[in-house]
Amino acid sequence: MSTSRVLFTSTLVLALGLPGLALDIEIPRATADSGIDAQVDVTKDYGGGCVLYPDNRAATIDALRWRCSAEQQDAIFRDSARGDIPVGVTNGWVTRPPIMQTLAPPLWIGKTFYTGPDGGYLMNRVTGAGIEIWQADIYSAPALTDGNPTWALNYAPSPTPPVYDEIREITPGVWFGYSWWRGFFQTTLLLTFAGFAAGALRGSSAATWRSQLSSARNCSITSLIIQTAS
Repeated sequence: MSTSRVLFTSTLVLALGLPGLALDIEIPRATADSGIDAQVDVTKDYGGGCVLYPDNRAATIDALRWRCSAEQQDAIFRDSARGDIPVGVTNGWVTRPPIMQTLAPPLWIGKTFYTGPDGGYLMNRVTGAGIEIWQADIYSAPALTDGNPTWALNYAPSPTPPVYDEIREITPGVWFGYSWWRGFFQTTLLLTFAGFAAGALRGSSAATWRSQLSSARNCSITSLIIQTAS
């Protein structure tokens, strides 16, 4: 087993092997569909410095990590539509519980999404080198919390198939969501996380990235560096 795989496994063990890390969250019955691609370009103030900025991804991430309570994070997810699917390299951060906010950064730094408009797959980026491991399939599905559309990140192809993430685009180019452990008897919330894509690839930019990725694969190029406008 490679060093990166050992490190990533250690992170998962810390999250999954300690029952005390399970987070409390109410899972209500499904409600009316809140839409799939509703507008997300409006500043939203949830109080106490928990503010979502449509034109400042870094400030939104900072608020989610340090100023938004668990209840506010849940409200943000509930109030958001599914939004666009992530495309390309994203940076990521754990937003709760606090112990994982501390332990995760040296190991997990984000994800790379190999996606089209309707789904695809992703690879997790680990260590400062951004090594890609731990694949998950991504597709649209009803959220476990409210039954409304979300992007599901299904880790069935990985060594930890019970892990199942859900994300929504809460502001342009910023996604927030939950990581669940789907056990035999119950589904447990492991942590919440947020991430953003540099340049927020959309429209023709996203199509260009996918075209470049396809060309790279055909040429057997093992890595592709994409520089996007900030």
